[in-house]
Order: sequence, then C-alpha cells, then structure tokens
Amino acid sequence: MTITEWFIFFLIVQVIHFAGTWKLYQRANKKAWEAAIPIYNAIVLMDIIRRPKWWVLLLFFPIINQLMFPILWIETARSFGFNKRKDTALVLITFGFYLFYINYATNSPYKEDRSLKPRTGLGEWVSSIAFAIIAATLVHTYIMQPYTIPTSSLEKTLLVGDYLFVSKFHYGARVPSTTIATPMLHDSLPTSILGSKNTKSYISKPQIPYLRIPGFQKIKRNDIVVFNWPVDTLVHWVDPSKGIDYKPLDKKTNYVKRCVGIAGDTLEIRDGYVYINGKQNILPDRAKLQFYNTIYSSKGLSTNKLLRYTNKEFERKFIIDFTSQQQYDEVMKYVIKSPENIKGNQFKITTSDTGIPQSIINGYRLDIKEISPYKRKVNITDEVADKLRKDSEVDSVIKVIEPKGRKGINLFPQVSSLDWNTDNYGPIYIPQKGSSVPLNMNTLPFYKRIISEYEHNQLDVIGEHIFINGKKVDSYTFKQDYYWMMGDNRQNSLDARSWGYVPFDHVVGKPVLIWFSIENGKIRWERLFTTVGGEGKPVSYFLYFLFALGGYITYSFIRKKKK
Repeated sequence: MTITEWFIFFLIVQVIHFAGTWKLYQRANKKAWEAAIPIYNAIVLMDIIRRPKWWVLLLFFPIINQLMFPILWIETARSFGFNKRKDTALVLITFGFYLFYINYATNSPYKEDRSLKPRTGLGEWVSSIAFAIIAATLVHTYIMQPYTIPTSSLEKTLLVGDYLFVSKFHYGARVPSTTIATPMLHDSLPTSILGSKNTKSYISKPQIPYLRIPGFQKIKRNDIVVFNWPVDTLVHWVDPSKGIDYKPLDKKTNYVKRCVGIAGDTLEIRDGYVYINGKQNILPDRAKLQFYNTIYSSKGLSTNKLLRYTNKEFERKFIIDFTSQQQYDEVMKYVIKSPENIKGNQFKITTSDTGIPQSIINGYRLDIKEISPYKRKVNITDEVADKLRKDSEVDSVIKVIEPKGRKGINLFPQVSSLDWNTDNYGPIYIPQKGSSVPLNMNTLPFYKRIISEYEHNQLDVIGEHIFINGKKVDSYTFKQDYYWMMGDNRQNSLDARSWGYVPFDHVVGKPVLIWFSIENGKIRWERLFTTVGGEGKPVSYFLYFLFALGGYITYSFIRKKKK
C-alpha cells in the first residue's frame, strides 16, 4: 500500500471509530466531536477508560497495535458495564463492532468508578500475559532481537550454536512492513502448532511503506551485520523462471555476515583476500579467515594430530564391518559422502570432523577402524597452516585456491563472459545513494535487480535500448546505499559472491552480545555474555551478570520485607 492508500485507510478507521463510539463519549461527559478528531480521540478515550495516555503511542507501532486494539475494545465495553465473559468474547469475535451495539442499542451508563483490577484470577493471569507479550514484542521488534548462528560462515568469530542479542537501534530500528503477523515469530509458525514448517506466521497484505527510525551509527567496513536475504523473494534465484514466491521485506530469511564493502567502494577478491579500492582489507584481530588446505604426510595424518591444531571442518574416514541393517542405517546418519563397499559387509565411510559418536559405537558394538590418510583436506586459518608446515610429520600444506581466469558457477551476476570465481572475483562497484552509473547491455546485469526489485522501477529492455518507467535511459542514479556481505569462512560461505548487493532497507541490526553458546549439548561457558565486537580475546561477563542478578534479587527481597 502507498502512503496515500494508508492515509485513506486511516481516515476510514477514524470514521468507523466515530460511528461506533460518539454516544459513548457523550455518556462519559465528553463531546461527540471529540470522538472524531484523529489522535485526540484516542487521548480522550484513555481518559474515559482510565488508562495511561502513553498507551496512545503503542497504537502507532505495527504489530504492537494489533495487540492493543482488542484491549481497548474490551476496556471500553467494561467502562459501560459490559464486563461479563460473553461480552469479552463478543467484542473479540466481532473485532470490536460489538461496541456499535453498546453505542446504539443500549443506554448503559458510564462506570466512572469501576475497578481496574481483574475480577478473577484467570482475568489477572490473562492481563499479565497480554502485557508481557506486548512488552516483549516491543523490545524484540524495535530494540533488541535474539538470534541463533546456524552456519559456520563466520567461524572463529561467531560459532554454530551461539545465541546473540542483535541491536535494532544502532543502525535504526526498521518499522515492520507486514502489519498482521504473529508477535515475535519470523516467517513461519512452529511445527508443533500446525504440523508444518511451511505455515506462514503472517498475512502478506496490507503492507506499509518502508520506514526506519533514525539510528546513531552507520554501517562501517568489517561490521558484522544481520540482514534479510535479498534473493529470498525467489524460489530459485539462479533461474527465476522456475518459480517465484514473493516474501515481504521484513519476512525474508535472516542472514548474518561481515560487511567487507560499504556503499561507494570498489571491491575485488584476489586469491581469496578482499581488496577495497585497490588496498587489501584489514580485518579486526578477532576475525580469522579460513581457507581449504590440502595436507600431505607420508606417515599418514591422524585425527588426533589434526585436533592439536583445529577441531573444525575436516573429513574423517573409517572402515566398518556391519553385522546388521540396523547398524548400517544408524551409521549412515553421520555419513557425508556415498559409502564405498570394499567387500562383503565391509564399507569405507566419510564423516565430518565429529565422526561417529562413541555412544553409537558402544551401543551397536561397531567393528570400526579410523584411517589415517596421507592426504587430507582441512579448512583452517593461515596461522594454523603455518604451524602445520613446521610439524615434522607433515610434508607439505597447500592452500586450495581457484586460479584467476577459471570460470566459477552460480556467481553474481549471471554473465557468461565473466571468468570470475569465488577466490578471484571482480572488480565490482558497490552502489551509493545519489551516485550514478552508465547503463548499457554490459552494465545492466550488475544493476538490473537493484533497479526493478529493490528500488521498484519498471524496467524494460527493447533491443539494445533500456527503458525505466517508460523513459529511455543511458544511466541510473541510486536511491539508497548498498553493501557487500561475506563470511570469514571464505570457501564455505553462501554470500554476496552468489547473490550480490544488500540494500540498506534489508538491514536488520548489529550483533552486540553472545548471551548463550552450546556445542554438541555442552555449554561453552567461556563464551557466555561475551561481546561480538572489540579487540583482543573475548572476555565473558557472565559472573558479573550473576552478581548483578543476585544483588537485584536480594534488594527486592529486603525491600518487600520492609514493606
């Protein structure tokens, strides 16, 4: 919906409110016209139902307001004596239109001295839960949102199993464009509710125009950023002809990456390293780039040897003699490549670095032996690679890099003439608000999605000519800033190299705190309450938090005793 359409909708709501309550205003010793003036009528209504006037502010926050309206309907009905359960049910079932009945079909007087306390224990419980949800939704939507790290693209800085608090106010909280949605859920309902993970938690329409509350910080180069995955509007983003499933902006999948290039930068990747405007990008000391390396050892390289240097992302090989189908089926849950049948019931299998759990080995009495191969592919930092090269049992360590000129697949933009790959990519310009670029058949693939999808123009190509909103053009001026997001785990990260620019209106927030962390069912105590940013080794503030919490509980107990 456009701003004009929303203004008309707002006026319609005001007319409905006036039609359904003007007599009620009069019974409460107010003027009928006070029910007709936008915003002022809400302030007067708070006085009638004897609730704080700051509640009016909550009516202007999307998602929050859909929780507040039912409360106001119920409170209005109760202010005129309609406080039975059936009245509450009728108010909710009719979406507030029960007030028309009270307004026109009854002469019930205004209950100025009514008690504001719930009449039953159930009512008190419901009231407490409702306002707890409102408060939590307000914080979740506009201040701080919890987030879980699902992948290893920022390994070493953020680990799989980290639980983050993401600040919405650093870059400015984005007002939800989806007005009707389940509070505090993203794009789908929990599977336990309706039995399907594809059940949407929102209604796509109506949508309000993009709006962001001003922040106090701009995105800086190398910031870690949470954002909505831009190409989540397409079922198949490499080949859009295979089907399109549009999602609202604020319901696209959340991603977290490092912003290695900001608006106005020219970015290039040389042998896996990012160069900005011709100079190599210097990452913070907490950031650890990782690349795949092939390690050779004529003596064989055991897993125990590797675990002295790294415990992440390498393959393990085993030989297992299976004695039952049940053994085979259970082991296959941990296999990452097709098993190789050596002979009879003996198989060679490949797993991730976690191998086969010892509980499975013992429980199923597996006849298993791990292989120490002469060559292993390991995802490690340059620092770890240098340490391995100095190991007397290691013959050589060679970084696996796609050479320049070898064409990669599934890269942005989808241009057959480009011979880029994930390790040697670009140069590419990152658009800045107000800047202009020439438009022709060579440059259009870089900016086509920006023009049509992100900045909502009608783009047509007729022959060799480009038309925007019906006008022939040879250049384009950008309406917002764009960013280039990548993972530190350079060769194991789905990032901007695959899907391109991230518009500023897709930015969700800035991760600031790791409040919990778990791996294989075990808590990483050293990571609890550590900051995401900063220099040096992360420091846990968990004990400080426990002391503060204990102090608050003690103070509350003593205060209650004194009262």
